[in-house]
Amino acid sequence: MGQRIVVVGAGGFAREVRWLAESMREEAGGPRFSFAGYVVSDLARIGPYDSREDILGDLGWLRDHRGEFDALTIAIGTPAHRLRLASELEPLFPPSYWPVLIHPSVVYDASTCRFAHGAQLCAGVVATVNVALGPHAVLNFGSTVGHETSMGRGCVVNPGANVSGGVTLEDGVLVGTGAQILQYKRVGRGATVGAGAVVTADVAEGSTVIGVPARPHVSARS
Repeated sequence: MGQRIVVVGAGGFAREVRWLAESMREEAGGPRFSFAGYVVSDLARIGPYDSREDILGDLGWLRDHRGEFDALTIAIGTPAHRLRLASELEPLFPPSYWPVLIHPSVVYDASTCRFAHGAQLCAGVVATVNVALGPHAVLNFGSTVGHETSMGRGCVVNPGANVSGGVTLEDGVLVGTGAQILQYKRVGRGATVGAGAVVTADVAEGSTVIGVPARPHVSARS
């Protein structure tokens, strides 16, 4: 049956992460994980896209049912929310509860890449050599990451994005769908790279950049 894993979150990305976990196999061929259910932060905020029928409860369920699961993973696509949940849950559940999830289709150099607890590498990811992912970082499906790239805690690289070699993504960075980050650039803590943007220069902490080439986004105000 494998380890019983609870997915934190219940929306579309949570269903993809469930698939990711269930796709993993032990060397003997059996499943490494069996899906135990979803938990959410707030039962009053369950939406129309959430998998209601498989929700076990809120985060309190984890504290009250520790014997009913073996592993946890966060399936929220927003870095700030991932970091908040990790900060709340890690004091109760140490790194041994947070496996690295790697889809069988992922291509990477196992001898040089380093993935911290809770990291997720979804279907079709390519992470070449000397790639480092911090705790709870995500490479979403079809994204590519070049040599010596470092991703901090809770970073999310969305589908189809390309992070070139030698890039540093600090904690909590979001890289939008189809974005490109050129070699040896640094994206500061909590920054957002918009979908389809091409980053040709370092990105400041907490900023949002969009366009080709990427420039800081300034909201229009009257």
